[in-house]
Amino acid sequence: MNPAPNLILVGPMGAGKTSIGRRLAERFGLEFVDVDQAIVEDVGSGIPAIFENVGEHGFRAHEKRVLAALLERGGQLVSTGGGAVLDADNRQRIRSRGFVVWLRVGVPAQLQRLQRDKCRPLLQREDREQVLRDMAALRDPLYREVADLILDTDAHSPVEATAQLVVRVAAQWQNPEFSA
Repeated sequence: MNPAPNLILVGPMGAGKTSIGRRLAERFGLEFVDVDQAIVEDVGSGIPAIFENVGEHGFRAHEKRVLAALLERGGQLVSTGGGAVLDADNRQRIRSRGFVVWLRVGVPAQLQRLQRDKCRPLLQREDREQVLRDMAALRDPLYREVADLILDTDAHSPVEATAQLVVRVAAQWQNPEFSA
């Protein structure tokens, strides 16, 4: 058993962190927190506008601050943004404050799931497939570094992935807030 105050989902865009995360949070009686949504609420504008106004570097600074504040609490399922693992301090906080599940997905499945998405600033280019491959090459080793558990979501619906995770997480994670 790995005791940790939060359950944390990491992985690339399109892996299912939000859709699976909501279901998993409900099953474990945790508060669902989407870091990207928390950034939007904190800053007062959408992610595309944040990128436009302060660039990716500015967005990452907001992300680091908001994630640090969120992880001070416990009893949450925290769905991180795909790039949260790029920062070494974020990785350290994620590892120390959560049982971490890497939702892994291949580029073909990402392309299919994100084909109509117009809101992700890093994908607003013609070469989406290459962008996703480059991100995977950089980020996958970082996801692996923080992960306590890995689930490939390519061939699973959110319902199927959640069912698998409920069993696997229950066998490996102990929430100290609910232990007596």
